Amino acid sequence: MPEITGITHTKPGTKKTVKGKKKRKSSVNYVRLYDHLTKLQKDVLGEVANISMGNSATTLSMMLNHPVNITAPHVDVILRSDALEGYEGTCTFVQIHYIKGLSGSNVFVLKDEDMLCITDMMMGGAGKAGEMAFPELNEMHMSAASEAMNQMMGTSATSMSSMLATTVDISTPSLSRIDVDSVKTFDRMFHSPLDYFVRITFHLVIDERIDSTMIQLYPIQFAVDMCKLFRKKKLDKKETVVITNEQG
Repeated sequence: MPEITGITHTKPGTKKTVKGKKKRKSSVNYVRLYDHLTKLQKDVLGEVANISMGNSATTLSMMLNHPVNITAPHVDVILRSDALEGYEGTCTFVQIHYIKGLSGSNVFVLKDEDMLCITDMMMGGAGKAGEMAFPELNEMHMSAASEAMNQMMGTSATSMSSMLATTVDISTPSLSRIDVDSVKTFDRMFHSPLDYFVRITFHLVIDERIDSTMIQLYPIQFAVDMCKLFRKKKLDKKETVVITNEQG
């Protein structure tokens, strides 16, 4: 870990003021100095995200009967407090708990207007602003969203099982609408004392209706565990190839 000059005897991400109080450094500097993932690990997470969410996009496309693309995952390490930077108002949170293969949970965050468009299309609407039956998400929309996320995340788990060479099972996704300023509510979603989180930003496109972003968030330890499984599969595959060659 790089040494920080001028900051001593303080926790990472803080520095002492003249009066002895602690002041948080900017998130940009924090991540640069305390990036807990290697470039290789980020590449692995990006590959897993690209394939699993690409397959999920195919599932959603079949449900909507419209082309869906979820691409270009960008992986970065952030502070928990910066997880929802760039989002405002109320968003839809989709929480997934892993019950086999991986331990932990992660959250997908979608903008309300995007979820409204998707669910309106699921219910036979045009999915276009000004043409929707309801201007805001209601119980019917959330029920449709739950069905969509359940199928999408099921597809994603199947893809991860293949990539990690282990059975990955998830719980039924839990959906909620949360004000992005409700930090306490967000914190309760993760049973992790760590301040470092992995954020994966996806580009979400549904023909001419949506051109937006969605994010995936999980504790950094979850990311490290996933990378270990991915590496183990690669090593096992190499050993199998060697044994096969020797027997041949």
